[in-house]
Amino acid sequence: MDISVVIPLYNEAESLPELTAWIKRVMDDNRFSYEIILIDDGSTDGSWMIIEGLKAKNPKITAVKFRRNYGKSAALNVGFTVAQGDVVITMDADLQDSPDEIPELYRRITQEDFDLVSGWKQKRHDPPSKTVPTKLFNSVTRSMSGIHNLHDFNCGLKAYKKDVVKSIEVYGEMHRYIPVIAKWAGFSRIGEQVVLHYPRKYGKTKFGPGRFVKGFLDLLSIFFVGKFGKRPMHFFGTMGVLSFLAGFIIAAWLIVEKLISISNHTSYRNATDQPLFFFALIAIIIGTQLFLTGFIAELISRNGSERNSYQIEKVI
Repeated sequence: MDISVVIPLYNEAESLPELTAWIKRVMDDNRFSYEIILIDDGSTDGSWMIIEGLKAKNPKITAVKFRRNYGKSAALNVGFTVAQGDVVITMDADLQDSPDEIPELYRRITQEDFDLVSGWKQKRHDPPSKTVPTKLFNSVTRSMSGIHNLHDFNCGLKAYKKDVVKSIEVYGEMHRYIPVIAKWAGFSRIGEQVVLHYPRKYGKTKFGPGRFVKGFLDLLSIFFVGKFGKRPMHFFGTMGVLSFLAGFIIAAWLIVEKLISISNHTSYRNATDQPLFFFALIAIIIGTQLFLTGFIAELISRNGSERNSYQIEKVI
């Protein structure tokens, strides 16, 4: 099978008939073998009834319905598990992503050998309350991830090699960082394609301003797990040793200063009378705790079932 189109959705009953008909038209015009995978994330507007009707008309539709709303990441993860196509395309169900972009995305994956191609909504039809924070979010993500060629990490329209979606796990709110997750998994051939962005035709957006706070926390989580997931002692141990040494040096300096004053018969203050001593004591305690945290995390990591799980690209 050439293409699997994975579409997570939540309360998008009005747009589904038009979207699936549009996808079918594009696939038939380009003679692709394909499947459309609809993941109903606990919709309450009758989306599932619409999907059942669409499935009866088009056998290439596969649908999964969640009992409740789990979020876009969960829907994508299930869709990736079900997908069988050589190239997996993801898009939103609100008709703001154009299926007409699919042939070029497919070409770039199959002919230019990209692992992942992410869409870039260069001209967005969204209010400034969404576009301005998104630009800041993308700038921070580029800096922290090292993927400097992407302008829009959170664009729902993306194309993947099958190996990519079968090798990564998307959970929580991590759908925003799939390119970062893919990079940490060893898929470094990541490209970008300018795509059309249409105004929302039906319904309203499902994401509020709180997504930016959650998104930043998830970015920190991905960065830490990707860099130190298999060697947590390198992070906690280093921070702990530095904190302990800083506290120890300050405490030693205060004690030595007191001893010198005593030997010179000059006035002095007890170390415990100086605020700096308590800062040193706190630094020593925190350093010890960080070191022990790293040690415990290392023990847990070494006993984990995936401690020697690595992404192998080819074997000759």
